[in-house]
Amino acid sequence: MTDSLADPHLRYAAPHATDGGPRDIVILGSTGSIGTQAIDLVLRNPERFAVTALSAAGGRVDLLAEQAHRLRVRTVAVARADKAGELREALAARYGAEPLPEILAGPDAATEVARSECHTVLNGITGSIGLAPTLAALEAGRTLALANKESLIVGGPLVKAVAKPGQIIPVDSEHAALFQALLGGTRAEVRKLVVTASGGPFRGRSKAELATVTREDALAHPTWSMGPVITVNSATLVNKGLEVIEAHLLYDIPFERIEVVVHPQSYVHSMVEFTDGSTLAQATPPDMRGPIAIGLGWPDRVPDAAPAFDWSKASTWEFFPLDTDAFPSVGLARHVGALGGTAPAVFNAANEECVDAFLSGHLPFNGIVDTVAEVVAEHGTPATGTRLTLSDVLQAETWARARARELAARSAARTAQATSEARA
Repeated sequence: MTDSLADPHLRYAAPHATDGGPRDIVILGSTGSIGTQAIDLVLRNPERFAVTALSAAGGRVDLLAEQAHRLRVRTVAVARADKAGELREALAARYGAEPLPEILAGPDAATEVARSECHTVLNGITGSIGLAPTLAALEAGRTLALANKESLIVGGPLVKAVAKPGQIIPVDSEHAALFQALLGGTRAEVRKLVVTASGGPFRGRSKAELATVTREDALAHPTWSMGPVITVNSATLVNKGLEVIEAHLLYDIPFERIEVVVHPQSYVHSMVEFTDGSTLAQATPPDMRGPIAIGLGWPDRVPDAAPAFDWSKASTWEFFPLDTDAFPSVGLARHVGALGGTAPAVFNAANEECVDAFLSGHLPFNGIVDTVAEVVAEHGTPATGTRLTLSDVLQAETWARARARELAARSAARTAQATSEARA
C-alpha cells in the first residue's frame, strides 16, 4: 500500500509528537456531530489527548465557549467574523477573571488553526470549505484525521501533492473500516474494496415512490444521527458516491474494483476482498466514536472508545445489492471521479445547493440527483486534469453552485405553475 494516502501499514511521524504525555489535538468543526463526539472521547481519555484549539462555523457560540473553557484550549476560532464579539462575551462569562484564549474570526480562521502547533488535526468541518484547512494541516506536517471527505474529493490532486504516505488517517466509518481491514494483506493481494451502505430511510423504494418523499422523511435516518446535509446525502446515497471517490483517492484502488453493498444494520462498516477469496470485514455497533478514536489515536487503539457487540444476543446481518435505478448517485459519482479535474468539485457543490433547495421546499427529492447530473453534464470533461489548482476548484464550485440554483429555481417555478393550473 505504499502509494496510498491512507496507508495503515505506515506510521507517519508528525514533528510535534509527544512522548509520554497527552497527544495535542486540534478539532475543526467542534460544535458539529463529529466534533462533539471527539470531545466526549477526549474528556474520557485525558491521559491520551489534550485539545489545544477549536474552530466552528459560529452557529452555536455558547457551545463553542463551553467547549473551550472545559478543554482549556489556547485558541478558539469562529468562521463568522460577526460572531467574534458574541464569542468573546460567552468566553468571558465562563472564564471570569482568568485570561481568555486567543480568539480568531473570519473565513480563514479554521485554516490558521489547522497549521497551529499540535500533533493531530481532526477536520470535522462539513462541506468543501474544509479544503483549505486540510491543505494547511498537511503542509504544516500535522497528522490529519480526516472526517471532511469533501476536501479530498474536490481537491484530490492538490491533497495528494502535499500529503506524505500515512499522514492521513480516515475518520469516515467506511474508510476507517477499510483502513483496518487492509492490514490483512499487501496491496498486490487486494481484489476489491466493498463499501457498505445502510440504504438510508428509503431502502427498497422505487424511483417512482421516491418522487413524493418529504423533507421530514429524508431526515429520518434509521441508523445514524447526523446533520441535515449529511442525512439527506445518505438518503439519496450521494454520500455513498462521495465515499467511493474518497476510497479511490485514499487507497489508489480503481473504481471498477470498489463495490457498494447495502447493509441495513450498519454493523459491518466496510470490507476488503483479497485475491485468495478471503474477505475481511470491520464491524462494530453504529457509533462514530470508534472511527474518531482510530483517527486520533493511531497506531494505538483507545480502550472502550465505543460500545462492542453483545455476542450473547442473537442478531441478523443482511446484505443487498444496490438499486442503481432508484439511486443513480453512486454511478454518477464514479463518472465524475473518473473524469477527475474539477468534475468532483462540480458534483459536490451542485449537490450541496440542491440539498439546500430540497430542504427549503424548492426541489423534489428526485430532483436533487437529476439536477446534479444536469450540472455535471453541462460542465463537460474538465481540461485541468493533474494540473488542478485551488483557483480552478473555487471557480468550478462557484459556477456549479450558481447553475444548480438556476436549475432548482426553474424546477420550483414549473412545479408552482403546474400546481396553480391544477387548482384552476
